[in-house]
Amino acid sequence: MTGWHLPRPLLLQHPALRVVRLTAALEHRQIAVYLGALIVGAAATRLWPEAAQPLERAIYPVLGCLLYATFLQVPFTKVAAAFGDRRFLGAALVLNFVVVPPIVAGLVAIVPLERAVLVGVLLTLLTPCIDYVIVFTGLAGGDSQRLVAASPLLMLAQLVALPVLLWAFLGSDLANVVEMGPFLQAFGFLIMLPLGLAWLTELLATRHRVGGVITRGMEAAMVLLMAATLLVVVASQLPKLKGRYADVAAAVPAYVGFLVLMGGLGLVFARMADFGVGQARALVFSGVTRNSLVVLPLALALPAAYAATPAVVVTQTLVELVAMLALIRLVPRLLPS
Repeated sequence: MTGWHLPRPLLLQHPALRVVRLTAALEHRQIAVYLGALIVGAAATRLWPEAAQPLERAIYPVLGCLLYATFLQVPFTKVAAAFGDRRFLGAALVLNFVVVPPIVAGLVAIVPLERAVLVGVLLTLLTPCIDYVIVFTGLAGGDSQRLVAASPLLMLAQLVALPVLLWAFLGSDLANVVEMGPFLQAFGFLIMLPLGLAWLTELLATRHRVGGVITRGMEAAMVLLMAATLLVVVASQLPKLKGRYADVAAAVPAYVGFLVLMGGLGLVFARMADFGVGQARALVFSGVTRNSLVVLPLALALPAAYAATPAVVVTQTLVELVAMLALIRLVPRLLPS
């Protein structure tokens, strides 16, 4: 005998292996899981309408957990190195805050939108994504750690740029409707807190086994956390529409047009910058994906006249998730290794 081994049936029943297999299965079918969460969330509004308010309060905690799990996926030693890549960080800022605003201006000029819908479209399209873009970039073989490093910078840039851009699009009277308090709260609770906890967890993992256990557990829960986020967002916001589905649907052409235009421009921009494959794919996803879940608190803080605005923001998430199904396959073909 060369050594003692567990019988194969017992080996396959080991809890750690079952977790690994379950995680792999969820990741393989994650788009279907997300769409299922959206359907369940929509059904919940019909079957249990009084749950909308408590579910709305759950958005921040669930989204915070999702971002904590996301930040845990990239070692902070790599994030520190990514901070030194000024070319990528500069390209991400230019793409999102110089290229995007004229594209959005053209889209809202072509697509007529009611005032509350227009505010939702602008809040969403003018703010680059800093959460699940990291996940989808990784699925497409992109350099996700550079997006983790860029996330705080992109969020801070949004804090500065959004009031200016809203004033340019809507005038000072309407721009003043948007309070920056919820945005600052989102930055602290959804970015800095999960990022700090992820760093502490990684530090713990170097000294104690429990850190590694937490990291693996959050990795296994990643898809389910994303599904939970989508479920609570949809279930809490759909009841607020009250028959205004046509108004919200009017935003869909603008969202689709943005995805197509920014996808093409992102490819051109990445090639002009002469980035490596991983960086190029990350830049494309940064330009295409938007910050709908993080700016949702801003939409929720608007006056009653803008009751449809949060649903307009959530609609962008739905459109974008469908697009991600195509992009995680298309981008690697357009930017091959």
